[in-house]
Amino acid sequence: MSSARAILLLIAGCLAAAAAAAAQPKFTELKGNPGLRSASALVLDSQGNLIYAKDVDTVRPIASITKLMTAMVILDAGLDLEQPVTITKQDRDLIRLTGSRLQYGATLSRREMILLALMSSENRAAAALGRTYPGGLDAFVAQMNRKAASLGMANTRFADPAGLHSENVSTAADLAKMIAAAESYPLITEATTTTRLDVRPYANRGPLTYGNTNRLLKNDSWHIELSKTGYINEAGRCLVMQANIEGEEVSIVLLNSFGKLTPFGDSNRLRKWMLASS
Repeated sequence: MSSARAILLLIAGCLAAAAAAAAQPKFTELKGNPGLRSASALVLDSQGNLIYAKDVDTVRPIASITKLMTAMVILDAGLDLEQPVTITKQDRDLIRLTGSRLQYGATLSRREMILLALMSSENRAAAALGRTYPGGLDAFVAQMNRKAASLGMANTRFADPAGLHSENVSTAADLAKMIAAAESYPLITEATTTTRLDVRPYANRGPLTYGNTNRLLKNDSWHIELSKTGYINEAGRCLVMQANIEGEEVSIVLLNSFGKLTPFGDSNRLRKWMLASS
């Protein structure tokens, strides 16, 4: 065998070994327990390998995690994202009576409404997206449920586009499927990782500034590629994320946490546990 061929075979062998090593799950056989306070939790790697699970099949209200499905249904419909959408009385929250800086008559592009619904969990923006869907709100909610079924989310039901109804329910296992699907939409990953956005919904006023509801986006220790928070009384505090931890893509689902900061604390506990045990 020529020396050149021997070198090429050696290089090929090294590359194959490197590829095989890269394909091995990074977070396996982790020791101990992260001590999470969320009622349900699920962590998967990019290949769907289980890293951590806690009560993943219990059906729970998911609050504004719903808005990820809202965005997917709108984007699937191929609607004009630059078309103006105006807030009306039909978009007000009669369930939780939450407020909004988007007053009646506020007008933004459909793209901006998606951005606000996802990054700052703007309920009226989500409601307006559903209301202006072809066929109206009922058709929109029906399509949300069809989309969930197509993703294999057998224990998931949607009742409104904002997540205000406690009838918006899912499981940690189902939401992992929704995260995986949502990751393929560039506008969703952009919106859910944008920390600050200025919009001008009123012709004769200055801009409104919105911030992201996920405080971990401002933490340099985290490399987050998709996220969404949620909260109503029945759901507790919820957080779903797609993140890169030490080069490994992981999906994180945390449901029904007690305390405003608990999902972020649980996320940090998970990360610390994974890195300490790997």
